Order: sequence, then C-alpha cells, then structure tokens
Amino acid sequence: MIPYGRQIIEDDDIQAVVEVLKSDYLTTGPKIAEFERTVAGYVGTKYAVAVANGTAALHAACFAAGIREGDEVITTPLTFAASANCVLYCGGRPVFADVDPRTYNIDPEDIRRKITDKTKAIIPVHLAGQPCDMDAIHKIAREYRLVVIEDGAHALGASYKGKKIGTLSDMTTFSFHPVKPITTGEGGMVVTDQEELYRKLTLFSAHGITRDTNLLTENEGPWFYQQQELGFNYRITDIQCALGCSQMKKLDRFMARRRQLAKRYDRAFADEARIVSPYQLAQTDSGWHLYIIQTPGCDRKRMFETLRAKGIGVNVHYIPVYRHPYYRAHGYGDTCCTNAEQIYHSMISIPLHAGMTDKEQDFVIQSVKEAVANDECPQGIVER
Repeated sequence: MIPYGRQIIEDDDIQAVVEVLKSDYLTTGPKIAEFERTVAGYVGTKYAVAVANGTAALHAACFAAGIREGDEVITTPLTFAASANCVLYCGGRPVFADVDPRTYNIDPEDIRRKITDKTKAIIPVHLAGQPCDMDAIHKIAREYRLVVIEDGAHALGASYKGKKIGTLSDMTTFSFHPVKPITTGEGGMVVTDQEELYRKLTLFSAHGITRDTNLLTENEGPWFYQQQELGFNYRITDIQCALGCSQMKKLDRFMARRRQLAKRYDRAFADEARIVSPYQLAQTDSGWHLYIIQTPGCDRKRMFETLRAKGIGVNVHYIPVYRHPYYRAHGYGDTCCTNAEQIYHSMISIPLHAGMTDKEQDFVIQSVKEAVANDECPQGIVER
C-alpha cells in the first residue's frame, strides 16, 4: 500500500532516542526545552510550549485565550474535529463559517457574517498546509478585538507573504503525528510572542501547578509548589522531544521533497478537465501536508475503492465537523455550509509524503487518470 502520508525515521533519529533512553531523564528533562527552542527558532517566535499532541495544543491555546462558557469561536467545518472540539472543552461554542471554494480554507467574508457579540476568537485552519488569507482574517480580528489561534497542524514549514506560519497571530498550534511534516510519534506545540499567553500555556499543560517563585502566593521552602489553575497533564516526554529535535534538522529537506512532488502532480493533472488540482493563494508557500484533488461529476466512492484496490492509500480530508452525530445531537442539526458540502462530496486525498518515490507517484498519477477516465458519470465543472 502506498500510504497518503507516513513518517521518515532514519538511523540518527533512532540514535537520538536511544541516548535519551540511556539518560537520567525520560520526561520533564532538558530535551523538552531544547525542542521548544528549536521550533521557536525555526518559525521565529519568542516562546514555544510542547505538549502531548496537537489536540492538547489547541485546548491549551483556547484556555490561554480565555475561552469560557458562553463564548463563541469561529472556525471551519472542513477540518479534523479537534479544531472545534477544543472550544467545547473550554465551555465555548464553535461556530462554523463556510470555506473558499478555491482554497478549501475558511472564507473571511463568512467569518464576518458569523460574528456576534459573543464571538471571542477565530481558529483558521491551514488545510493541507495551504495558508489561509491571514491579512483578511487579521483585519476582521482587529476590528472586533478577537483572538486569532491558527491551527497549523498541517503547516509547519509553510509561509505567508514571506513569514513562517507561527509568527502571524496570537498563537499557532502544531502537530507532530507521524503523517505530519515532522514527527515525535505523538506530540504538539503552541507558539506565541506574548509572555502572558506563554505563562498561561505552561501552567495549563502541567496540572495548573507552578514552582515559579514570582507567581507563588506564599513560599514555604524550596520544595514548595502551588496549583493555581485547573490544568491538565499534557506533558510530552524527553523521548519524543529527542526525536523531534533530530527531525527538525531535516524539515527543510522534507519540505523540499513534498513541494517537488506537488509540482509533479500539478503538471500531470494540468490538462485533465475532470481532475481539479489544489489552488494556492499568491505569496504563500504551502506545507503540502496533503494533496487534495476534486473529481467533480465522478462517483467518489467508486474511485476510492478502485484506488484502494490497487494499493493506493487514498483518504478523504475531511467530513464536515457539524455532520458528526455528536454535533448533530448538540445543536448543529440544521448547520450546513454550502461550499464545504460541495467540496466534501468530490474531494479525495492522494498520497504525498517526503519518502514517496517518483515511481510510486507515477503509478498514482496513472491510476487516478484511469479511474477518472473509466468513470461513467457525466463530466462536472468547477469554476476557479
């Protein structure tokens, strides 16, 4: 099976992990701070807080942003459920704005239409690594005094108008799941330039407990600590961070290969009327976590099954969040975003990862073209 995404683990990655396994610290040790410094330095932020996974990063960011019961947070429906669940964890309510039919990312104009006096924040998601229209989103955020938390789970290494994703907003979250640009097995991170947010993030991700003498309300001695918030155990381990530090040395190489593969797909599908390749906003550099095509007019289920039968690990990213039974049962039964629905019904993710060979990609290209050509449904049209 040619997977839609997978990790690359090399001998030096393994050795980095072995060194930690032989050391005194398996967790709460020096590798965590090293990994945080490495990622912060790469994206260009002052602070980074490493946590257990990308969902924990989103939850911590919502807490730090002050999301509480009754608050509304606007996000996209075309994402993994965690982008909205993190709002629910804090007692808030996700509000879904429709997507731009060209980029599949959240539409700033629909964000504006969904704002109420309860709106507290916006969570734009850089789907597939393609940066959102951040200028438009920040303009709205400034106008309504909203916090912006970028879900950059797909976008480590991507850039917007010459600036790395991670440097643009109040906070940005990343994921280090094995299919992401780099991996720590599981893992996540929040980056920010704001010291107060950094303090809240570190407190929340460690049970709400601090030993910082500047924060203690009293101090009985060097052993003393206090729980000052109701936090969570969202710690990441030194084992994971050792792998992360090693992987970060290769991120630019991984990204270069992803971009090379994406361009090969672009060229291969350029003259195929029934295969719509991803659109990229001007002055952006996608992270190419995914390569999502649309095949309008085709039977998506039949295509999916045909390609899987050939050993091609296609997938669909994503089912609109409000469609899930939990959301339907909790007030979203009538929610429908027209563009997101249209895209969902014709989208399919084809393999793209840094370890993919040209031969494997050529087989995917040929198989996709054949599957579309053999489909008996009438040709559809998608306007750009």
